[in-house]
Amino acid sequence: MRPLLSMSFLGFCGYAALLPAAPLWAVHGGADEAGSGLVNGVFMALTVLTQLLVPTGLRRLGWGPVMAAGMVLLGLPSLLHLISDDLWVVLVLSAVRGMGFGVLTVTGSAVIADLVPSTQRGRAVGAYGLAIASTQVVLLPAAPWLADTIGYGVVFGLGALPLLGAPAALALARVLHARPAPEDTGDRAPYRQLIRPMLLLLAVTLAGGALITFTAQMSSSSTLTVVALLLFSVTAALSRWRVGALADRSGPQRFVWPLVVLSAVAMVVIAWSVRDRGATVAVALLVGMAAVGVCYGGLQNLTMLITFASVTRRHFSQASAVWNVGFDAGTGLGSVVVGLVAAGSSFSTAMLVVAGTCLATLPLALARSRP
Repeated sequence: MRPLLSMSFLGFCGYAALLPAAPLWAVHGGADEAGSGLVNGVFMALTVLTQLLVPTGLRRLGWGPVMAAGMVLLGLPSLLHLISDDLWVVLVLSAVRGMGFGVLTVTGSAVIADLVPSTQRGRAVGAYGLAIASTQVVLLPAAPWLADTIGYGVVFGLGALPLLGAPAALALARVLHARPAPEDTGDRAPYRQLIRPMLLLLAVTLAGGALITFTAQMSSSSTLTVVALLLFSVTAALSRWRVGALADRSGPQRFVWPLVVLSAVAMVVIAWSVRDRGATVAVALLVGMAAVGVCYGGLQNLTMLITFASVTRRHFSQASAVWNVGFDAGTGLGSVVVGLVAAGSSFSTAMLVVAGTCLATLPLALARSRP
């Protein structure tokens, strides 16, 4: 667990530092809302494409080379942002970073599922989620502030921290290769059963990706932006941590639909709070951000548990890939879709579109998958 948490902590430091800062760097170079939205959209698109290839890479190359390469690809491009703030440069670097993040996300969740028995998996996923979410609690709200007050160089230095996680990745690989291999039963991964939790996760991460990318541009105050992103990050971390113990006792299914409904309502509140870009309704924005954070963190844990309960140990890497595709596709779509809608109308309208998307997954939340 120590090398796993070290690798994940340093990797997610790089992710969290640049997720809000890289779009702002593109705006610094002259990009509009649609252009800044493409930054995280490209990042997540390459993340998703890489995630689909990670299980094959693990079988052919092994854990060590794959995980160490992922940390380098995630960290090194951060320093190269200092070369230029042109949009095309930022997009290319985001694509390379996305490849590294795809490796980190699939391998991290697959390892935690493999190390912990199913009866304690909810708490383990919660603890793992708290460890990586702690980076976002600090860096998501701090990165825009650091860029504005000290300079982007500090943020890009933080974004390079994954480079320090490569030795931990190699140490973790030695542990994994020492474990007995899962039994080859010849069965195929039940991808059809994995679609439901993936779509549930996609909707709530679409909301989260939109807020992470655009809160700084929607808010009329930099101080309000910091507080709002901090609230979002803290509630997401606590929710992802604590809902795991509840899921171990009562099962994950019963908590899914209330969080789906709450996420839609909270996005409507946020849409109302930002209808005037010059005078954000601070209380409504903060309440909405906190509520979406609860849903964002809780549904991450619950959908991961449902996903791993649907497969045998032999298919954990494939299940992890599918879950992470839902997470990162939602985050990327949140960035691109909201950027396009906001460029054509307003951020308030874009938030309402996201609310409708969340509510559309309610039938999936009420259904039950067969373990």
